[in-house]
Order: sequence, then C-alpha cells, then structure tokens
Amino acid sequence: MFRNIPERSHRRAGLVAREARERFHHPDFDARGTQGWKSIEAEGKLPESGWRKEQQWALDMGLPGSESIVDKSIPTFARGELPHFAGINTFLKAPYVENVRDVGKYDAAVIGIPFDSGTTYRPGTRFGPQGIRRISALYTPYNYELGVDLREQMTLCDAGDVFTIPANLEKSFDQITKGVSHVASSGALPIMLGGDHSIGFPCVRGIADVTSKRIGIIHFDRHIDIQEKDLDERMHTTPWYWATNLPNVSATNLVQLGIGGWQVPRYGVAEARKRGTNVLTIADIEQMGLEKAAEIALELAWKDTDAVYISFDVDSLDCGFVPGTGWPEPGGFLPREALKLLGLVTAPGICGLEVVEVSPPYDTSDITALFGVRVVVEALGSMVAHGNLGKHKSIIDKPVSF
Repeated sequence: MFRNIPERSHRRAGLVAREARERFHHPDFDARGTQGWKSIEAEGKLPESGWRKEQQWALDMGLPGSESIVDKSIPTFARGELPHFAGINTFLKAPYVENVRDVGKYDAAVIGIPFDSGTTYRPGTRFGPQGIRRISALYTPYNYELGVDLREQMTLCDAGDVFTIPANLEKSFDQITKGVSHVASSGALPIMLGGDHSIGFPCVRGIADVTSKRIGIIHFDRHIDIQEKDLDERMHTTPWYWATNLPNVSATNLVQLGIGGWQVPRYGVAEARKRGTNVLTIADIEQMGLEKAAEIALELAWKDTDAVYISFDVDSLDCGFVPGTGWPEPGGFLPREALKLLGLVTAPGICGLEVVEVSPPYDTSDITALFGVRVVVEALGSMVAHGNLGKHKSIIDKPVSF
C-alpha cells in the first residue's frame, strides 16, 4: 500500500513524530498538570456510599444472583444503573416517585411534558420525554472532567409525566403550570423534559406563581420565540411574549443565545425590539468567546432579579447534530460550545430548567435525545461542582399545596 510514497514524505513524517515525542517528553512538561490527570485524582476523592447503597438495594429488591454468578453485587432482576440496556426507563434510572407529594424529599425532580400541540410544522415532540428517558440509560451519574458523581452528591427523582390534553393548548398549559408549581413549592428543582417550546410559558408561570421574587431567563435557541400569537394561538413561537407579561418576569432580563438564520419571524423581532430583550447571535458569541458571552448573559439575566430560569431548545445546535427536532436550522452551536456555555450560565444556580423540541420520530440513532440528556446532567453537574444546587429554594415564598 505504501510502496509508491516518496522518500521525502517518509522523512517529513518521521520529523513530525520526533518533534511530537520531544514536546511531550520535554523535562518541563508535567502530565500531572493536565486536566486529564487532575480529573483522575478528583475521582479518588469522591465517596462511594451512594453507589454501594444502590448495589445493596438492587440485591434486596431484585434477589441475589444465581450461584454461577461470580460478581455477588449482580441481582437476579435488573435494578439500578446496570445493565444499561435493561430496567424501567426513568431519567438516568432515578427513582420513580409514584406519589408526587414525595418530590420534596429530593434535590431535583424530572417532569415529562409530552405535548406538541403548539407545533406549527413537524409534530413529534410529545414523544420527547420517552426518547430522552430511554437513551438516558446509557449514561452514568459520574462526569470525568467535572469530578462530580450525581449519585453521591445529590438526590434525583423522576415524577413521571404531566397529563396534557392533546389539541387543547390552554388546558394543557394549566396542567403544566400546576405540576411545575407543585414541584417548585416542594423545594425540589424542577427539570422539565418537553415537548414543544410552547411549554416555556406555563413552566415559567409555574415558578413565578409561587414566588414574589423576580426571575430572569436565559434562552438557548435559533428562533426568537417572542411574538404574541402564531396561527391565532399561543404556539411554540410565542412563549417569551407571555412569560415576560408575568408581573415578576421582565423582558429586559430575557437573554437569548444563538438566535439567527432564516427561520426568525419578523413579528418576533419587532416584539423583541419593542420590549428591549437581549440577543447574542452565534457570530456575537464566536467573536467575544464563550466565557465573555456567559458573563454578559449572567449579568443581564441576573440584573435586579433573584433567580434565573434556563430554557434550552435543542435546535440551538447546528441541525447536523440534532436531526430529531421540529425546526432544524444550519449554523447553530457546536455541541461542545453549547455545553460549555450552559455549564457557565448554570454555575451560579437556577430555579428551573426545560429541555424542549426533541422529536424522536425524526431522530437518528437517538443522538438528539442523547443531547437532551446531556443538557440536564451538564446543568446539574455544574451546580453541584460550584455548590449552588438548591439555591432556588430561598425564593419560594408563596408555596402552593394540593
């Protein structure tokens, strides 16, 4: 195969290889200064009590394994994290809370919102919560770079799905608001799995209803989503018009990241101009850098507010990475850019997180749903790493009880 390669190419390749070896074996180079090695050391400092507790629970609930099984931590019936291909599809295999009045026993609660009646083009996001939960089984609770193990450092539950009403936007919005306000009142951090982006309004309303404090919003998207109506209804293009009409949610604290392309309705642009919202395009973020963009987003969202809500539309990514979405648009974030930015803006703590527009019928190999999973664990991991998970509890001064 290599018979016809000129001799000078061999010499050049050898020179490059030698330079690389010299660079990484330089006496001043210390491998222990790399993030890779620091992450290895950080893992050794994490506790294992939650892991061991789960293993014992699996044996107690699933019966000890057969006599031929050498690993005595393996039960007869699948329980807990392993094997990844088995078990009931809760998010990250977290405990399913059958009685939703128990969500307050956990630091965070996942809520599915299977609703796509606010869609104006491609339906299918009603299956988003199912798709996200299914592929979440692939993940472990541990993140190498952050040195965080969610199983050891926080508690998470899955509260199941809100009972939405197909083809009835307003009744579904009321159901969503009641569900979110219940979880927020309990003290658990609400994590919403959508669903189309119309759910942004009732989700924010659910938190705003249980606090007198002011809320800012950081919104990842390619679309501006702030026009008053679409096709005469409050659709997935309208959530921020209605959310920023709430008395304690100001449009000047709405920060939208990644907006652009050929799918931004002018009605929404005019409304954003009228209300004085804040928009950073992909070009803006590229020019200033991710760290500076996060700094600006946090400054604007937190200005005179007491908490920040995160709305993450998966179509904020370039559509090559998220085929399973309703309004795919080229030119968005690269995955590592979006995740880095998300980690930075969630580090100070948030009062709620929604992941929207995952549409499994259009997905390829579950990659869009997998990114939806990654958004949730990235946000949780960042808050845990910075010690700010649970910070939202201080704003809940008007809790509801059902």
